[in-house]
Amino acid sequence: MCRFCLLLCLVLIFTGCANQQSERQPFFQPEQGLDVHGRKSWFDHLVETDPGQADCVVAKDYQQNPPLRIAVLPFADRNGGQYLIDGVPVVRRSTEERQKWAWTYANRLRRTVDGYLAQREFVLVPLPMVDAALADRGITDAEKLRAVPVAQFDRWLGADAVVYGEVVDYEAYYALLVAMWRVGARVRMVSTHDGHEIFSAVDRRYAVDTHPVLDPVDFGINSALALLQLRDVTLARAEDEVGREILLRLPTARRNIMALRRQALLGVRNLDLENGSPVSPLVPETVETPEEGAVDTPAAASQPAADLTQVRGSRR
Repeated sequence: MCRFCLLLCLVLIFTGCANQQSERQPFFQPEQGLDVHGRKSWFDHLVETDPGQADCVVAKDYQQNPPLRIAVLPFADRNGGQYLIDGVPVVRRSTEERQKWAWTYANRLRRTVDGYLAQREFVLVPLPMVDAALADRGITDAEKLRAVPVAQFDRWLGADAVVYGEVVDYEAYYALLVAMWRVGARVRMVSTHDGHEIFSAVDRRYAVDTHPVLDPVDFGINSALALLQLRDVTLARAEDEVGREILLRLPTARRNIMALRRQALLGVRNLDLENGSPVSPLVPETVETPEEGAVDTPAAASQPAADLTQVRGSRR
């Protein structure tokens, strides 16, 4: 009887594997939970004891004229490069060391914002290119950066919009049985064509660890365990969460998706012409604009949209 059950289990396992291997998995399907995956719900805040929240404002004309090419400018650090626990600097740092750490803290959050933007329907100016362009023109601190007219970034970097940012919270807290990191950032996306604010958000994340106690022995052990929350990897997770929570609140720019597909299809057709290959009618003559909230599909991929240059020039 045992042998029969074992044989039956093996047959079911191999049958399931065979079915999975034989099933075709087509590309370009509607992606599920695209706008909410990774975004904290009230239940997540409750379970993780995280009172932080993100507040954002989106321009009313965002869907009509979304920016395509974006440059994330250097962030400023309001904490001055200090390593703070309970609001008190715990490491004595010289002026030079504070400047280096302020740049480090700010650039960590800048990279998370840039990384989540790069996963979206935008073309990002590489950060080293942004830094080189600014350094070459003597823009070496936040005050000089704010003094630059926003239209200059279009001429220097070819960007439709720039992202300004600052670190508003970057410190640790420890109270024996409770330890946490608090990380926060404020960002503003501004058009380089007319200077109007496209998107702004501020987000604070609390990476909290609590340990209940039942007796004095628990108190001593759990107080020591709470210190483990102040590890660097926990801080990195909080930094990543700040960028993710901010960018999840930036709506999908449907116009950019269509423009990028149009550009790709035109590139394929031009390549076929150069190689002397027959060109198939990839782009139909007429097309209807997809409805709001429509999901990206292969049918939508074959529809033409405004050229990239038209999208970039729409705000000039």
